[in-house]
Amino acid sequence: MEFLSEYGVALALLLIAGAFAGLLAGLLGVGGGVVLVPAFFYIFASLGYEFEGLMQICLASSLATIIVTSALSVKSHNEKGTVLWDVLKTWAIPIGIGAFAGMIAASYLRSDMLVIIFGVLALIIAGVMGFGINWQPIKDDMPTGATRVGLASGTGFLSTLMGIGGGSIATPIMLLHGVPIHKAISTSAGFGALIAVPAVIGFLVFARYPEAPPGTIGAVNVPAVLCILVVSMFTTPIGARLTHRIDTKPLKKLFAVFLAVVALNMLRRAVFG
Repeated sequence: MEFLSEYGVALALLLIAGAFAGLLAGLLGVGGGVVLVPAFFYIFASLGYEFEGLMQICLASSLATIIVTSALSVKSHNEKGTVLWDVLKTWAIPIGIGAFAGMIAASYLRSDMLVIIFGVLALIIAGVMGFGINWQPIKDDMPTGATRVGLASGTGFLSTLMGIGGGSIATPIMLLHGVPIHKAISTSAGFGALIAVPAVIGFLVFARYPEAPPGTIGAVNVPAVLCILVVSMFTTPIGARLTHRIDTKPLKKLFAVFLAVVALNMLRRAVFG
């Protein structure tokens, strides 16, 4: 009974987080990782796994789920013909290099430092979403050459340090370069897999955490990932379809408040204990 009461609640919370994250990945283009990383953090900590390396487990597990949710989201968006495949192809290599570099950095950073990085970047994302910044194009087409390499690798690096799919970074970049909003959201969904695949491979091969929760391979907690995927594989396509039918602005503001509260609490926990 004690096992059921302890792990049953954790299972229920993981399923809820997975449903919410999948819906957001498809609906708002922000990447479900901004929900999954703090969800994993609090759930694992509540089960007694608050150790040096916990945040790395959260980041890697979040990115592992994003491989699948990204693919499902892109499939749904592609049915509407709004995915810019040429952007995904030309950004793939530099964004993958940036993601792998982010994995290496995350492996060497202390867990509490990663919490601070996540909290600060999540506050920035919440602020951008909450204030509803109108991204006016400064260019008529997507960047090329060194600018593209810098933006792509930077997106991969920062996204890996946060355990997110990169949509909250990639979408504004595309809007600033004249990409229509629905195509920006649809295409940014594909950034998730480009970021997550090299980062997760690195976390699986190079990371080792003896104190990690059961079922952890490298830095990826397989049971948690499976729990998330069970529900997110259904909710991600629903979110992708809804984004073409409803006004997402009020939802973004509401989510921004939620994200800000979560980020501030994680910062408080990392700084003050």
